[in-house]
Amino acid sequence: MKTIAPYTPVQYVIGHTEFCGFDIMVDDRVLIPRPETELLVEKAIRLVHSLQPTVHSPRILDLCTGSGCIAIALTKASSDCRIVASDISEDAIEVAEKNASKHRVNERIQFVSGDLFNNITGRFDLIVSNPPYIARFEFETLQKEVLREPRIALDGGEDGLDFYRRIVNLAGEYLNPGAHLLFEIGYGQAEEIKRIVESRRFFKVIDVVKDFNDIDRVVVAQWISSS
Repeated sequence: MKTIAPYTPVQYVIGHTEFCGFDIMVDDRVLIPRPETELLVEKAIRLVHSLQPTVHSPRILDLCTGSGCIAIALTKASSDCRIVASDISEDAIEVAEKNASKHRVNERIQFVSGDLFNNITGRFDLIVSNPPYIARFEFETLQKEVLREPRIALDGGEDGLDFYRRIVNLAGEYLNPGAHLLFEIGYGQAEEIKRIVESRRFFKVIDVVKDFNDIDRVVVAQWISSS
């Protein structure tokens, strides 16, 4: 009988979890998808559908894809979207590819191993990301089960905002005019992330989505222009 380490999340024990109605395989190489992330997907789907009368085969980039749950849910929701999903962890990419194959969308998602935009080419109509956003001082307060998840998928730097700064600084080089950038965010981060986004002259925050506990959870920005 296999020994289970103390505080191992039940999702790792059984090897899967549900996300947006899909069964997603998970193990200790990837973050366990949370219900809050479904709000990010729902908002992205609405934006994709709003594009489709004028944009044929919208191109979507999923940064920090982890288990691939976001990319898979978006692919299932839109029959003609083209998705690139990247992660710095090759182990995570392996899990994501298995999930995509399981749900028969592996031919419609291009998985890329790299740090954020590394190895990414072309421009996109939508960039979505659930990046690491836990501040380092917060790790002492996290549940022991959460600490069993990959640190690389949780650690957002000293203040939890490192990845937002890096993505915003580069995203304009990869977005089509009028395209959108969607982030999942942590508790109490909305105002600072809005400031980070709008510090770039051509970005504008157009929506902040609250979760079921009335907490700001998704920030939606639009790339207005580069000229």
